[in-house]
Amino acid sequence: VGTVTPRPQPGNPKPRLFRLPEHQAIINRMGFNNAGVEHLLQQVEQMRYTGILGINIGKNFDTPIEDATTDYLIGLRKSYALASYVTLNISSPNTKNLRQLQQGDEIKKLLAALKEEQLKLQEKHQKYTPLVVKIAPDLSDDEIIHIAQLLTEFAIDGVIASNTTISRAAIQGHVHAEEAGGLSGAPVMQQSTHVVAKLAAELRGEIPIIAAGGILSGQDAQDKLDAGASLVQIYSGLIYRGPQLIEDILQVI
Repeated sequence: VGTVTPRPQPGNPKPRLFRLPEHQAIINRMGFNNAGVEHLLQQVEQMRYTGILGINIGKNFDTPIEDATTDYLIGLRKSYALASYVTLNISSPNTKNLRQLQQGDEIKKLLAALKEEQLKLQEKHQKYTPLVVKIAPDLSDDEIIHIAQLLTEFAIDGVIASNTTISRAAIQGHVHAEEAGGLSGAPVMQQSTHVVAKLAAELRGEIPIIAAGGILSGQDAQDKLDAGASLVQIYSGLIYRGPQLIEDILQVI
């Protein structure tokens, strides 16, 4: 669930979501619209669901990027006890400057702070909640390698590859091609699978990779696993294929 921020925020102005059925794709610039982490936790406590629950956390749009770590620490502290795992969303293209947190010293400082807090919370709650980082598909190979090294250095528990792309190469000429936002669905399949493969080559099984991006068939899911993923996530595929997609994936993998 999520991405959720410390304080409620309305997200970006509408329209902010566009379907591109010709490409089995979606462009969104939602902007982390949510009622805040406290409201989310109230909803979680009332739910009957007993399966695995991942909570995605992010920063508020008006939190300066240099103060982003504070927002992520709030999100981690609030959600730790109820989550099966917590995802640091540092790769949405719809929050200004957010993707800077994937770069150089920024990601190192963030991971160091969050890992330290995770271990404190483990002691406090007598429960270990894994920490996962969600990255963009638009990273260079050198950036992917750098992130993989830091994930290992700080013993991060998993990585999700990937978020939506800002590239429009696959949908050139479409009426919505120039809309701001992240592109998901079939056009991001190849790009995100490349990130999975690059991560897998660097991590060598030390950290599980959760593949997301462009999975619209059972074979797409298998391709992610073949590239080195341990798990897969779907979203846009459900929009176009519905729950049948899950059955298709289970039959193939």
